[in-house]
Amino acid sequence: MQVTLLEGWRMDGGRHMAGIRIDLAPGWKTYWRAPGEGGVPTELRLTEANGITGMAIHWPRPEVFFSNGIRSIGYRDDVVLPVEFAITGDGPHRIEGRLDFGVCLDVCMPVSLEIAGQFDADTARDPMIGAALSDRPLTAGEAGAGAVRCDVVPISDGLRVTVTAPLQATGNDETIVVEHADRSIWVSEAATQRDGGTVTGVADIVPPDHGPFALNRSDLRITVIGSRMAVDLGGCTG
Repeated sequence: MQVTLLEGWRMDGGRHMAGIRIDLAPGWKTYWRAPGEGGVPTELRLTEANGITGMAIHWPRPEVFFSNGIRSIGYRDDVVLPVEFAITGDGPHRIEGRLDFGVCLDVCMPVSLEIAGQFDADTARDPMIGAALSDRPLTAGEAGAGAVRCDVVPISDGLRVTVTAPLQATGNDETIVVEHADRSIWVSEAATQRDGGTVTGVADIVPPDHGPFALNRSDLRITVIGSRMAVDLGGCTG
């Protein structure tokens, strides 16, 4: 296993596109931002950020894996995670930090590796980062999806949300993933089914105190992952 910081290139508007390449042995897997019940979330934590004011990971399209009845979501063998940094001043623009992630073959384990590098203004566009940016989930508009409806009812320890989206089939083994902006709030795997041109998912949302709470629908992010493509539907519109 090897993790490499790709320097990337300078963009307009005070931004720099870099990347993190994770190389795994054949058959090994690592995980997406929402890894499923059987995975470990991938997180980049900066301990030093000279000339850096913000960052965002642009996640490539993941796969859904099933092992012993447990679902996980991620990438096999290797993956490049594009990371867009907001920069200020003339530099140097340098980061140090830690990448926390999980790897899995027959046994899954968490891994933490130090990562550091400097971003110069005159670097050329990196084709590996460019390919990862191109392999992203489609937007709702690109996929021709209709308005996403989220119906919410209280349960004993939180809320149950039913997501309904007009969307063309994304391939076999379609999976709706529901995420909450607050990572301390647990969201179950969604039971997903398709009926013609509509896909539906039902998930439970449970806060740390295990009780009913007021849900802001704009805090939810809905993604549909299939064998042919993934679609980032964004939040609920109703």
